[in-house]
Amino acid sequence: MAYAKLYLLSANEKKKYIKQLTEDLTVYRARVGISQEELCGILGISRQTYSAIETGRRLMSWHTFLTLLLYFNYNQKSRRMLQDSQIISGKLADLLDYTDR
Repeated sequence: MAYAKLYLLSANEKKKYIKQLTEDLTVYRARVGISQEELCGILGISRQTYSAIETGRRLMSWHTFLTLLLYFNYNQKSRRMLQDSQIISGKLADLLDYTDR
């Protein structure tokens, strides 16, 4: 049911979460030690698209945001940074039924 609840986020709320992740995307990627090209393979997008997202020239899709969120939360090297940023908090945490395990 959490998937259906994601539609309860407004477009502005989604943009806020996306902007927050985008601001530190380079740092997250460096922390994990993954190249843009490798991450693009995981995301299923071109390197040009990813580069434009990382530099703020393009807004990432909600799907890309959720994929990155799950990837960085799963990886031990970036999990603490993601938790400290509190991106997964408030309404988003409630909607994702996120619990700290």
